[in-house]
Amino acid sequence: MGLGQAVTVGVDLAASARRTAVCRAVWGDEGGLAVEFPVPDGDEELLALVRDADKTGLDCPLGWPSGFVATVLAHHQGVRLPVPERFEGRADGRAGLDPLRFRLTDDLTWKATAMRPPLSVSTDLLGVVALRAARLLDVLEATGVEVPRDGSGPVAEVYPAAALRLWGIRPARSYKNAAPEAREVREHIVGAIEAGLGLPLTEPVRDRCVDSHDHLDALVCALVARAVMVRNTRWPQTAGERSAAGQEGWIHLPTGDLAVLRAPGDRPH
Repeated sequence: MGLGQAVTVGVDLAASARRTAVCRAVWGDEGGLAVEFPVPDGDEELLALVRDADKTGLDCPLGWPSGFVATVLAHHQGVRLPVPERFEGRADGRAGLDPLRFRLTDDLTWKATAMRPPLSVSTDLLGVVALRAARLLDVLEATGVEVPRDGSGPVAEVYPAAALRLWGIRPARSYKNAAPEAREVREHIVGAIEAGLGLPLTEPVRDRCVDSHDHLDALVCALVARAVMVRNTRWPQTAGERSAAGQEGWIHLPTGDLAVLRAPGDRPH
């Protein structure tokens, strides 16, 4: 028995609407998948896509590190700063990440994927994008759409590169530049996604993802949104994780393969 038709949206958010890539995926109740790349004319049209979707995967932090916020607030108020700390060390003996620069979910993602740490929302240019995300979510909240930062509402935070790795797609080189080699890597990634899903993408969708790493990321965001819907991502498990996720945001990492995203009765054998 299938899950019924569902719509997921993936948003590779940028500081400006012009550079933001959006993917809309319609999951058929017979295991089919239809993908398109709408081009919203401004934030209102983007938010309309989010409202109309069952789940949206947003490639952007939904909050800032609690340690960073506390430090900036103390500095602003002219009181003593909190004592510097680090997250729990890694199993390989290396120290955990710095909580002023990274959120708990960043630290957990780094440990789960063995990748380099995610970009810091407090000390990198990513913070500009996060400010835009905060404004967009505030508009949703103002219109009665609750957006909990742990992903239990209509929007979940996703990290495309980490999702690909956990789906077993580990390209040897970066796919995020305009070099011919990166285009070849994107072509490999698209093929691996099709094989994992057991579904072919249309030629226009395939071409768009091979041409643009932003649109490839938007597609992956839509896929992770589906994984969140079918409870196939890692959710906060401890009281500390749940508390942090409510303030800082929570990166949803896939816990199964791509075939899980299809209707249970229609997965490839």
